[in-house]
Amino acid sequence: QAHFVETGGDLVQPGESLRLSCEASGFTFTDAGLTWYRQYPGKEREMVAHIIADGSRKNYADTVKGRFTISRDDAKSTVYLQMNSLRPEDTAVYYCNAGFPYWGRGTQVTVSS
Repeated sequence: QAHFVETGGDLVQPGESLRLSCEASGFTFTDAGLTWYRQYPGKEREMVAHIIADGSRKNYADTVKGRFTISRDDAKSTVYLQMNSLRPEDTAVYYCNAGFPYWGRGTQVTVSS
């Protein structure tokens, strides 16, 4: 079954940057579109960024457009989320998925001064 391991979360100050990584397994990575989500306490997960299978198209939530960049390395079965100009409202647990009902543990991002 599909398996996702998200890493890279940390406590940073507003304006700083982080790069999240998500290593995936259990499915044909090169055939899959990949999505980063985030979840606030007590809320549903929300889409942050999506990249299609061949990497030629990317979509972003309006709240992160221009600050976050999604990318993928098919050789490593890994999807990345480069997060720049971080804001306190970016504080959340971040997950990746490819449309499966299985979720990883996520990685905590905290933006605070």
